[in-house]
Amino acid sequence: MRYCAIRHNDGWRVGVLSDSGETVHVHPAAAGLVDDVITAGGLDPASRPVAEVPLAEAVLGAPIQRWRRNVLCVGWNYWDHFEESRGKREGQDPDGRPEHPTFFTKSPRTVIAPAEDIECDFALSDQWDYEAEIAIVIGTAGKDIPRADAMDHVFGYTLANDVSVRDVQRAHGGQWFKGKSIDRTMPLGPWITTRDEIDDLDRVRIECELNGEVMQDAVVGQMAFDIPQLIEELSRGMTLDAGDVILTGTPSGIGNAREPKVFLRPGDTLVTRATGLGALTNRIR
Repeated sequence: MRYCAIRHNDGWRVGVLSDSGETVHVHPAAAGLVDDVITAGGLDPASRPVAEVPLAEAVLGAPIQRWRRNVLCVGWNYWDHFEESRGKREGQDPDGRPEHPTFFTKSPRTVIAPAEDIECDFALSDQWDYEAEIAIVIGTAGKDIPRADAMDHVFGYTLANDVSVRDVQRAHGGQWFKGKSIDRTMPLGPWITTRDEIDDLDRVRIECELNGEVMQDAVVGQMAFDIPQLIEELSRGMTLDAGDVILTGTPSGIGNAREPKVFLRPGDTLVTRATGLGALTNRIR
């Protein structure tokens, strides 16, 4: 199933993408939000659509709308990305490759809809950078989750772009929270694809396109720490709740690591896409 948040009759409803991907089946208000579907482990089989809307005409929101905690994130999770920034971290390079995943969080106020504008404050900085990422959505709460059981806790997958302000990111003692938590800068969606829909996660390809040029291109199998390990380590002593979102890291090709550097500018169009997960298309303003 592919679940989305769709605007219908002046309210947010659960939408289910048709098999063709051309229309969205809209469910009644009684079905709640996508958040409720995640907590319940799926849509109530008794729920019946009340409308069918062409996807091209649908107004989609971020699929997660009730945030119980910050967006959970993983840094440096593709080795090519880790290496491309060596010597470009303004004195914050680690001695070697990390032996464990690097975790941080983002404010939920960063989250915007799949087609909304990314609101970059150019008075704050001119070093706005893109980071295409696959996100996992937790469906079953757990603590101290062993690797062998980790995927049983995953409800599905979605897309995000972890837009980051590089100079602000470096300015606060090596803590990334501030530079990655600027309001209304992280598109999320366009829907959540349930885990059973993806046959071979390692072969899922993620790309980031800026003004028609592909800047990032990798497959999930290139991750430094795979998803079961991320869940196992993040859940040690810390409960993961249904509805938690974990960004799994960005591949190489970021603007800050290029020569010359490529930062986002007003009017740019950013496309984030992955196999079976759809695409986000956002303009910079």
